[in-house]
Amino acid sequence: MEQKHPLPPFTLETAKQKIQMAEDAWNSQNPERVSMAYTIDSEWRNRHLFINGRKRSSSF
Repeated sequence: MEQKHPLPPFTLETAKQKIQMAEDAWNSQNPERVSMAYTIDSEWRNRHLFINGRKRSSSF
């Protein structure tokens, strides 16, 4: 399984770093970059829809 640093347990400093990394990815408005923040088995919930995982990129 792919691991993204920093990993838990988080200190205040590493928690802020993790949050900033997520914010930077979202703000990039780059769908591929945003999708890489989530694992293949992530479960998304959008009101009545449940979406599992993410599409595999053909470039990896």
